[in-house]
Amino acid sequence: MKDRIDRRFAALKSEGRAAFVTYVMAGDPDAATALEIVRGLPGAGADIIELGFPFSDPMAEGPPIQRAAQRALAKGMTLQGVLDLARAFREGDADTPVILMGYTNPLVTWGYEAFARDAAAAGIDGMIVVDCPPEEAEPLADALDAAGLSLIRLATPTTDDARLPVVIRRTSGFVYYVSVAGVTGVKSADASAVAPHVERVRKASGLPVAVGFGIKTPEIAAAIARVADGVVVGSALVDEVAEALGLNEDVTGRVLSKVNSLAKAVRLARRSLTAV
Repeated sequence: MKDRIDRRFAALKSEGRAAFVTYVMAGDPDAATALEIVRGLPGAGADIIELGFPFSDPMAEGPPIQRAAQRALAKGMTLQGVLDLARAFREGDADTPVILMGYTNPLVTWGYEAFARDAAAAGIDGMIVVDCPPEEAEPLADALDAAGLSLIRLATPTTDDARLPVVIRRTSGFVYYVSVAGVTGVKSADASAVAPHVERVRKASGLPVAVGFGIKTPEIAAAIARVADGVVVGSALVDEVAEALGLNEDVTGRVLSKVNSLAKAVRLARRSLTAV
């Protein structure tokens, strides 16, 4: 629910650090392993979990997440399966916010109101719907509001001052700032370029701003943590799934090890900043 996201950002603000937000694809490489990974994320250092639902035409995603979606779909993952995964995770964790990230078509097929109710019942706190423009988002926003879920919108380097109020209207929880122009997992984020945009979006929205796309290493994660309220990592984690599969290694252990190294960088970055 919305207040779970708000409480988490408030708690982290009181600690003087940014949130570490992890994105994983539900059902990748299979349903059981994906649940194992998600259950391990908070212990490895994730403050908020973004759970991607696989879609056949993920227009905002680069090759790593496209391949993750294909692996999940090939193993039979469905939108119902994503909610089942979230419900199973929630049985052992009542506090970590879980946000679904995906595309409009499956939600239209399900029905916005029905899906919002079912997602809330499964323990979901919010939604990022990448291809739903704000001009067409009112029915979705109404359904999420009625179910107590946040609609989290994306701002980008091309979102100018005229466009920004439209983008952030009815946004809650936080604003997701896309650090680079393009798809996920291709370019690297530049903290110095991102910083003024984060401040602009934060001022306009009154909400925390989490930065994603192009954050692949602990060094980049730490740099972004010094200028943003949250650091989102996705492609770097689904890459670990693919590499572990290719090497016949423990997928869960490899992903959680990567999460742990990035989480430490995020936490130490904000601490070093406040110590100056």
